[in-house]
Amino acid sequence: MACRSILSGFLRFNSLNGRIIDSVRLDFRTLTIGTGEGEDALYADVPKPRRSKSERKPYPTPMKVLIRKAKEERATRKAQPCRMLEEPPDNGLLVPELVGVAHRVYQAWETVRFGISKLVNVIPVQRCRYCFEIHVGHVGHEIRTCTGPKSGVRSATHEWRRGGGKDVIYVPHCFHLYDRVGKPRVGHDERQSVPQLPALVELCIQAGLDLKKYPTKRRVKPVYCIEGRIVDFELGAEKEEIDRNLYSEEGKSLPEISYWGKNERTTSNANTDGFVISNDHSVCEEGKSLRDLSIMTLYSWFEMISGAMKIMEKYSVQTCGYCPEVQVGPKGHKVRMCKASKHQSRNGLHAWQEATIHDLVGPNYVWHVRDPDAPVLDNGLKRYYGKAPAVVELCVQAGAPIPNEYRSMMRLDVVPPGRDEVDLVA
Repeated sequence: MACRSILSGFLRFNSLNGRIIDSVRLDFRTLTIGTGEGEDALYADVPKPRRSKSERKPYPTPMKVLIRKAKEERATRKAQPCRMLEEPPDNGLLVPELVGVAHRVYQAWETVRFGISKLVNVIPVQRCRYCFEIHVGHVGHEIRTCTGPKSGVRSATHEWRRGGGKDVIYVPHCFHLYDRVGKPRVGHDERQSVPQLPALVELCIQAGLDLKKYPTKRRVKPVYCIEGRIVDFELGAEKEEIDRNLYSEEGKSLPEISYWGKNERTTSNANTDGFVISNDHSVCEEGKSLRDLSIMTLYSWFEMISGAMKIMEKYSVQTCGYCPEVQVGPKGHKVRMCKASKHQSRNGLHAWQEATIHDLVGPNYVWHVRDPDAPVLDNGLKRYYGKAPAVVELCVQAGAPIPNEYRSMMRLDVVPPGRDEVDLVA
């Protein structure tokens, strides 16, 4: 069934061929990390890492706006101590226009995983042994940007080894919420009994996607807010409590999760890159060229990102201000597992704040390689090189057209000098 849906999606978009990427119009300048002051504004969209790990992530919404909203909610609560919440999804109901978006995002997510699992077998991915930087190509670059252990001894030189599909996209996991309104928090003692899954999939589930592995409560009546607390007045027959043994057998083992990362087990039909691909997918790949597969994967990436951003406008996603932890829901969990800066003062709790699309799906920016057959990227010429998300770079090297949204970031209009000419450039 998954094979047929992926194949039908490919046939639907294959007629557009090279023009398929131009049909997606997004302002991807909002998806990039700004550079420091005094830099060239033309290339201000080239992402750079955070200056210090001890610094807190910037707030997507200004603090003054957050304070004003909190005061307005407090005034409304005092004026109406008991009121029925009318706006979904705060009242426990689904947003009707986002149910279809959630299904499309999940389908695009599955297509991206399938496409990357096939592309990395042709276009290899290199991963540094000491840090999280990756490089798309047969040979790693020579740019000295390693920040791993003992990087000073190695002069920040990377030590490359073969990577896999799970290194192309960083997908954080979060706890699954059975009732996002009635019980929005996971306690510290519940961390072993509540399953975890990719945050993107959890966002789709809360927006209307139904998966048998991860059941969720669907209400038909809105909830009430009494002095800041959520009260559900549904009939007792309709009201169900969370069954802790629902996710495990006799409360001992959690279900196997076939996504990147946690609780992943390699089976006979799973490849070494962490993707679980059924045998039917091999039939889908027959007659499909590498370029067509890259176009389909790149289009699904654009559709997944744009759909997730649309869902996040209604459904809250929280992230820690100091570490990559993410929790989909109106509130963050209470599991004391933060080990980032200043975690001692918080007793290991996370410093929750509003998340962005970068926190939900990490693009893993890599250096752009114009010619795979050219010499490796030189450290002395790094200011002439551009960057792109690893998914985009992988698809472009496989033959997909370069998206217009990333042309400036990839610095296609810059001609890097040769190694013997770098000293002649001002």
